[in-house]
Amino acid sequence: MSETARELLGEIEAFLAQFLVTPSKFGVAAVNDGHLVAKLRKGGSVTLKTADRVRAYMASERSKQPAAPRQVAPSHRVLLIIGGGIAAYKCLDLIRRLREHAIAVRAVMTKAAQQFVTPLSVGALTSERVFTELFDLDDEREIGHIRLSREADLIVVAPATADLLAKMAGGHADDLASCVLMATDKPVLVAPAMNPRMWLHPATRRNVTQLEADGMAFAGPNIGEMAERGEAGPGRLAEVPELIEAITKMLALSSQALAKNGGENRPLIGRHVLVTSGPTHEPIDPVRYIANRSSGKQGAAIAVEAAALGARVTLVSGPTQLAEPPGVEVVHIESAREMLEAVRRALPADIAIFAAAVADWRVASRSDEKIKKAAGQGAPRLELVENPDILKTIAAEKGGRRPKLVIGFAAETQNVIEFAKKKRRAKGADWIVANDVSPETGIMGGDRNAVHVISEHGVESWPDLDKAEVARRLMARAAKYFAELTAPA
Repeated sequence: MSETARELLGEIEAFLAQFLVTPSKFGVAAVNDGHLVAKLRKGGSVTLKTADRVRAYMASERSKQPAAPRQVAPSHRVLLIIGGGIAAYKCLDLIRRLREHAIAVRAVMTKAAQQFVTPLSVGALTSERVFTELFDLDDEREIGHIRLSREADLIVVAPATADLLAKMAGGHADDLASCVLMATDKPVLVAPAMNPRMWLHPATRRNVTQLEADGMAFAGPNIGEMAERGEAGPGRLAEVPELIEAITKMLALSSQALAKNGGENRPLIGRHVLVTSGPTHEPIDPVRYIANRSSGKQGAAIAVEAAALGARVTLVSGPTQLAEPPGVEVVHIESAREMLEAVRRALPADIAIFAAAVADWRVASRSDEKIKKAAGQGAPRLELVENPDILKTIAAEKGGRRPKLVIGFAAETQNVIEFAKKKRRAKGADWIVANDVSPETGIMGGDRNAVHVISEHGVESWPDLDKAEVARRLMARAAKYFAELTAPA
């Protein structure tokens, strides 16, 4: 793409975002070419005569209808780090949409990003100074990259190129963007965008795994056509509405955590919490299965609370009727064996909480066809075999794969504390959360819970509480455990 075309595209993108004009209508109105913007986005060229005509059109429209941004007091502040990729143009619309949501935006642009959109376009939409240089004396005097990294509620990296992901995973700090990311104590949302082969390259996969383990959240990438002709697959930047949804959810979780912690930083940032939840379904035939009455509400509440405290959360859930918790990676499974496999894939984790009600048995050989009832033949004989013990298996993991804190749940109908103590020792768990699920309690499938937390130090009994409050207390206890674990002697 020529310098003229690149500059013109940046100006057009700012105009589109500012005046809500579609690319096709803009082209027709400006140069009688409805494909102008599409051509430029794909790297096409433009004549100086056309560029002058387009600029004259935009100047004329601005003089007729100056766009005044809505004056709404911002509820949050986002620091947007724009990486160098063709998808950078989407950030212009993202900025405008965020401001419509009363979210203030401050932008950092890499050198590569400035090849695709201009600081002038970004600054016009943020109504803030755009930061581009690490060693800019004026910037360092006025705000500095440390303050820049701390004065936002959330940092969003979009588009996150393969190079930028590698820098982040490796802990590099050789430009403003990477220094900001190294210096921040705030949550980070990463929106990758790159060629499919780059996204699937083993080095990129390793970097993404490392960043997820470091507690960073991801939005996308999506699957589709690339800017390069004939290229398709995973690597498209998530669409702006998807990014807005991810950003607003993370900001909401951040606000909840700050409120609960009295404005302090989230204590589980950088931790990975693994939660199992819901029932398992063990198939008998294509239409029947063995299961239990678990609703998954307690496990889901724990996952939400862990995310609110800053953790990266993986929720491995059996079949439930619940909506997916925001800000949480959800892995859906059906059977106990699938759950164990999903849990193993999710390791390593700092905390593993096994709240799922896993079926103890499955049929030895499921039927591929519906078992028919026939007169005079009686009930079919089902041979049952034991399912894997997920809690015991993970608690016994070696080579650093065992989570530092393993918490199991014990659903009992009699001798609750006695059985839970035996279960903790037999399974090798650090804590057992035990409850009485007798039908008269209404706990199984209900919204409230009364639990006993059993550890090597004794029994802590909690009163009847909402399951969200049980989750809050449990995760606060876990956060305290890690704070004491890492405190200097």
